[in-house]
Amino acid sequence: MRHLLSTADLTRDDALLILDTAAELARISDRPMKKLPTLRGRTVVNLFFEDSTRTRISFEAAAKRLSADVINFSAKGSSVSKGESLKDTALTLQAMGADAVVIRHGASGAPHRLANAGWIESTVINAGDGTHEHPTQALLDAFTLRRHLRDGEGDLTGVRVTIVGDVLHSRVARSNVLLLHTLGADVTLCAPPTLLPVGVDTWPCTVSYDLDAAIADADAVMMLRVQLERMNAAYFPSAAEYSRRYGLDAQRMATLAPHTIVMHPGPMNRGMEIAADVADSERSVIVEQVSNGVSVRMAVMYLLLGGAESGIGGIA
Repeated sequence: MRHLLSTADLTRDDALLILDTAAELARISDRPMKKLPTLRGRTVVNLFFEDSTRTRISFEAAAKRLSADVINFSAKGSSVSKGESLKDTALTLQAMGADAVVIRHGASGAPHRLANAGWIESTVINAGDGTHEHPTQALLDAFTLRRHLRDGEGDLTGVRVTIVGDVLHSRVARSNVLLLHTLGADVTLCAPPTLLPVGVDTWPCTVSYDLDAAIADADAVMMLRVQLERMNAAYFPSAAEYSRRYGLDAQRMATLAPHTIVMHPGPMNRGMEIAADVADSERSVIVEQVSNGVSVRMAVMYLLLGGAESGIGGIA
């Protein structure tokens, strides 16, 4: 059985196979009839222990466009809220005949546990685990970067990407650093020292504390949401001070190179890490990231669930 648990599991060829497949599927999505019969008769379960609108709907749309049956399982109001364990939930899904489980969980490593504990035979796709990883978000970000900076072909060799903000709590940042490095991009993380994780010096990227210097030669600037709900300490003096030092406003955007794009994984704290006029500007590809997410998640399910006999080679 094959899973997508981490971008670290993907080789360059694996990642390019997903991106190339997503490009083909994106062309189909532009047609009046968007559905493919590829996964007809297959069941995909969205198992979300954390609230998520954007990611859950994106996975649901992707599965339905491939003609799969979709079951949305929310921990709220379910037996999980009454104390049911992940194992018991997994056994229930196995009994229901789930072919794939898309899991988002607050505990780092939960998807790996689900995939490797022997509880289910289903394919497991990590839709975000704690502060660990969010591989399909990194893939859709790479897809977006490739479209704008490489005409939608090949890898990202030489592309300079600056990721700014709450890296400490961001599974998006970790997945992106790993995947973008695999694809040849040069990644810089920019954040206050208090919002960088222990061991970041071992990541394949550069670290900066100066936003203006970090974005000076960037081809893409990715702003991260300040995850206030995960914070139980004073990581910065005030919201106003954070925004002044690490927020992307119109004045900073004006210093970017003409071709530089602005990204954000969402949801946004408008006025904090990104100004509203920047988020809505012509440089912003934030809305496009959402639509690209459907194509990329279609590609992942297409490859993992039998759309291609070989599957994705390097995925566990």
